[in-house]
Amino acid sequence: MTVTAGSTAALALGDDALVLSHRLGEWAGKAPVLEEEVALANIALDLLGQARVLLSMAGDEDELAYLREERDFRNLQLVEQPNGDFAHTITRQLYFSTYQRLLYAELAAGDGQFAPLAAKAVKEVAYHQDHAEQWTLRLGDGTAESHRRMREACEALWRYTAEMFHPVEGVDVNWKDLETSWLESVSAVLRRATLDVPEGPRSGAWTAGAGRQGLHTEPFGRMLAEMQHLHRSHPGASW
Repeated sequence: MTVTAGSTAALALGDDALVLSHRLGEWAGKAPVLEEEVALANIALDLLGQARVLLSMAGDEDELAYLREERDFRNLQLVEQPNGDFAHTITRQLYFSTYQRLLYAELAAGDGQFAPLAAKAVKEVAYHQDHAEQWTLRLGDGTAESHRRMREACEALWRYTAEMFHPVEGVDVNWKDLETSWLESVSAVLRRATLDVPEGPRSGAWTAGAGRQGLHTEPFGRMLAEMQHLHRSHPGASW
């Protein structure tokens, strides 16, 4: 595959959506309530739809999803983090969907190659963000136990958030302004949920930030093996 700025960007954004879609799909049959199982499945399907469009811009979507090695994926380290308890899943979704809505809103306002996708997807992502915000408020300002779990999840995943704003070649947005807007939005939600905004590092040393270069955290390899198993076990098979 010829690597261009457009394909580099399509892979980065497509891998984000693909990997998070798979993570959310892991909740099937395990969500805390039936209604939430449906909601998470719908969000996963929205993200999978985005991934298909984006990966198709870079090459064959099936080959890119199922035949690449771990080091060839360009997703953020945030989206590959395990579901953990429900608080971790909601915090991951809050951090990512807030970023994705802001990014797609800016892309939709332009005339680049991602504008048509972004114009459609931003409506979906607005729901994803609202869903995560409502659960953040419910859990953060709920019982002592739910508050503790949300606090721990916010702190544990905070270190992965700076990578979202590392410039991606081929994505023409103001990354600094995007990060400022993200911090304002997320901080406001956390405060409403009676949660402190984490004070841990978001940049600097290799705490996170290498996913775009193909360096991933340990859980990603196990997730990828599971995601690719069927396709690799039956190469060339058709239904």
